Amino acid sequence: MQIHPGIEMVDLALWIKDQSVLVISDLHIGFEESLMKQGVLVPRFHYKDIVDRLEQVFSKVKPKGIVINGDLKHEFGRASRQEWKETMRLFDYLQRKCEKIVIVKGNHDPSLGPLANKKGIMIVKELKLGNILIAHGDSMPKTKDAETIIVGHIHPAVSLRENGRVERFKCFLKGKYKKSALIVQPSFQPSVEGSDITKERVKCPLIKDLSDFEVFVVDDARKKVLGFGKVSSLS
Repeated sequence: MQIHPGIEMVDLALWIKDQSVLVISDLHIGFEESLMKQGVLVPRFHYKDIVDRLEQVFSKVKPKGIVINGDLKHEFGRASRQEWKETMRLFDYLQRKCEKIVIVKGNHDPSLGPLANKKGIMIVKELKLGNILIAHGDSMPKTKDAETIIVGHIHPAVSLRENGRVERFKCFLKGKYKKSALIVQPSFQPSVEGSDITKERVKCPLIKDLSDFEVFVVDDARKKVLGFGKVSSLS
């Protein structure tokens, strides 16, 4: 499903068609280990879930390039044992699927350098592809002339009520920042449920008011992305 001319939503990822580039965001590898340090016991199957979901994406698109739009790993400091092991496995997997990987540095990635260097993967603060700027969304981009901006960071989701039951769904958002189209993509981490944009404050310097943003809900059951109108209509 197209969210903007030349940009399609493929499950939780974005496909920049004319560049043959796939953009995924907020993988937060090592999330389970972080929970276990807090005393929360969770099974370690999230890496497999990520790869299984990526396989579904790669069955639909064949990218020349893959951009990881920030927060590849979860811990802010040194890479934990799980993060190191699973990040290396993910790099190996993704390098078999494309010609080039670029990481856009997120706020959870201050110590990512040694892992990326080991595999020869470039890390940048923001990436310009033609008239499209990819930035994580935790800080204001330096590039000012992009027609379209893609960010992650805020893990957008919406809670929908049906027959008395409330269920949260990850979603894409599309709005504007000044004269640029602004697209926000959801987290690709299966354990990150997301922040309800109708109830929780959005922490992104590019966004002051979400009410006019369009919402596109990712329906896992139907394997579709569905347009839900504007945020104001959900509120």
